[in-house]
Formats: sequence, C-alpha cells, structure tokens
Amino acid sequence: MLNTNNAALRMSAGRPDQFLRTPIPQVALSGRSNVGKSSLINTLLGRKSLARVSSTPGKTITVNYYEIDGKMMLVDLPGYGFAARNRADRDRWSSLVESYLMNEKSSDLIKLVVQLVDSRIPPTSDDLMMFGWLAEYGIPYVVAMTKCDKCKKSELLAMSDALATHPSIAPGTPIIQFSSLTGAGRGELWSVINETLGIK
Repeated sequence: MLNTNNAALRMSAGRPDQFLRTPIPQVALSGRSNVGKSSLINTLLGRKSLARVSSTPGKTITVNYYEIDGKMMLVDLPGYGFAARNRADRDRWSSLVESYLMNEKSSDLIKLVVQLVDSRIPPTSDDLMMFGWLAEYGIPYVVAMTKCDKCKKSELLAMSDALATHPSIAPGTPIIQFSSLTGAGRGELWSVINETLGIK
C-alpha cells in the first residue's frame, strides 16, 4: 500500500542533466498547459496545494518530481500548447520533454504516462504529437479526461468513444473520466497506477 500522505516535491529540473536518477519507478503526467495537471496531482494525493496551480499557465518550463512514500515518483512534465510562448520557449519545452522520454526510458524508470486531455475538446495537434512520441518510445500510457464535471453524460460518453477509437491512441488504452472538483476517476486512475507498478 502507498501512504499518499507521505508525499513531497523532491526537485524541479530545468535541464536534462538535472533529471533525477533515483531508482524509483516513475509515473509521468503530460498535457496542455491549462488541462489541469496540478489539480489532478493534488486530487490524487488528497492534498490542496502540493502542486501549485499557476495563475499563468505555461509560465514555468520544468520537470517536477513528487516522491510518494519512497516507492514512486509522480513526474509533472511542463505543459504544452500555451499560445503566448515565444519560439525559444517552445523549442526548450520540446527539447526538455523529448529528452526526458528518451533518457529516462533508457534507464527503465518510466513505467506509465498519464496523458491528460480536456474532456470538452477533441485532441489537439500537440496532444497527437505526444501520443506519437509515446508510441515511438514504447511507453505505456493511460488517458485521463479532465474537467469531466463540466460536461453532460452524453458528451462524456461521446468523447470517451471517440478517444477509444482514435487512430493515434493505442487500442485498449484505458480512458478515465476525471474531475478534480468531484474526485471522479481518482480510484480508477490509482488502480491503473498500482497495477502497473505492482503495488497492492
């Protein structure tokens, strides 16, 4: 069992040479700048502000490592698709995230990526790029549909079906409806994480 109360920000890496090499399994979270990654982390861990929800999405480009009970790392990848970023920042994001996926995969630390998509919006070109990278590097992933409390049940069902059959998403990929407001999907996402890491 994981003690999710025993969770803390271990470090933030702004360059590939700063990536954490501690031999603890990693579960990374990827998504657009305003898709709700910080809120998802706080909801997963039952905390209010462990991961800070920025008032300026996309401002910081760092890989943030949250250590959970000494048994796993939740790794918050910098958000993508923020329109106000200049070209240099976008290039830096691309280099940092792709380096993380390549370098950490080679050391067999990444066990799962939670790919967040907004339940109200079809996958963007940036989302599809991430799905392509995950397929290219052979990294298992699950899709979390965030902000599902803002949608009607019929809309959520239609989006779930569309994602489950999307040509860029591997067949059989778990599609989880998640809400940081209501806690919906929290248990289901933990079940996938625990099963992947072999935690009972």
